[in-house]
Amino acid sequence: MTLEEKLGEIERQRRDISSSSSKQGMTRKIPQDSETCPVCGGMEWVLSEEGGVLAAAPCRCRKKNLMERRLRFADIPEAFREMRLGTFRVDVYREPEQKKKALAACRMVKEYLGMFREAEERGMGLYLYSGTKGSGKTRMAASIANELMEAHDAQVRFAVSTEILAEIRRTFDKESEYTQSQVLDALKMVEVLVLDDFGTEKVTEWVADQFYHILNSRYVSRKVTIFTSNESLGTLKYDDRITNRIKERSYLIDFPEESVREHMAEGNMQYMMRKVMHGYR
Repeated sequence: MTLEEKLGEIERQRRDISSSSSKQGMTRKIPQDSETCPVCGGMEWVLSEEGGVLAAAPCRCRKKNLMERRLRFADIPEAFREMRLGTFRVDVYREPEQKKKALAACRMVKEYLGMFREAEERGMGLYLYSGTKGSGKTRMAASIANELMEAHDAQVRFAVSTEILAEIRRTFDKESEYTQSQVLDALKMVEVLVLDDFGTEKVTEWVADQFYHILNSRYVSRKVTIFTSNESLGTLKYDDRITNRIKERSYLIDFPEESVREHMAEGNMQYMMRKVMHGYR
């Protein structure tokens, strides 16, 4: 819908509301639990009239709605949608050396976010790696994605590498809603692609070809890709076609070799036990 069409629609709604209100002798009421904005009626634009000239300005709800749409498109797991760099906990790492690594990683990420537009022009992304599962890589990647959407209005897509392959395979079904090229094009063209758990997939010639098509296209068009992996670039089971492109277009961030997932599970269990014991007193 063009701005002129939007203005026309808003004006028609305004006239309808005004006519209805005058007939009923009351103003339009919005239910308390309605998700519709009471200011703009859900149009995300607010009309004003001065000197017979009608103008529209973004409603205060527009920014919130845009963020919600970005979140739906990004497909970030529900558990990580509130994650930000400021909420990334370093205190959960118990070993001093690993805590230092986590602090260094946070500083590098903060620097990257501050220079994102410059990095984007060069197509520079991030490669977060640690051989230990549950070390916080996915949490950090989700935090970065949320920060980019919120602070830089970036279009982000969050995807696990094995799920990408499954999505491509689903296109082989005759009843598939999308073609293989449509799925690949969406991954090639998105402004920022977060590729989680890269390297956990079994690498076959077909798998390598799929990721080469995606990553080479993003390399050529200077699109930002952010990886998380349990493998360093030296141990990835891909050939130089892929690893050299990642190396050239990524800042490497060495993540702690400590599982905070286990620590958090222990903490949750201790909390539950304290609640149970307290209940018996």
